[in-house]
Amino acid sequence: MDGLFQEQIDHLAERHFLVLYWVAHAEDRRIRYNLTNCFDDLKLAGITRTKQTALATVEALTALRFIEIREQGNRKNLYITQHGAEALKLLVLRGAFSPRKSAFLEAQL
Repeated sequence: MDGLFQEQIDHLAERHFLVLYWVAHAEDRRIRYNLTNCFDDLKLAGITRTKQTALATVEALTALRFIEIREQGNRKNLYITQHGAEALKLLVLRGAFSPRKSAFLEAQL
């Protein structure tokens, strides 16, 4: 299974890394990070102009069991899983991508 996990991580794009990074930071601050925040942050980062790309990114991470979506009220909040935390850790250690600021998280300071 280690080979499969490594291969999954090797195929993640910057947008996947950023979503994992932002979700992890939101959880550290005990803030709920949702699909709309994800779209807004990816758009601000210049990665996408469509909500479909944000949704596809989240769905891919969900299928890999790196994040989990919980419907809470009228929001779909995102939470990192243990596998997602491990994937994020490996990506950070590799220096694969550079973190970018989340407008949503910055506004919560």
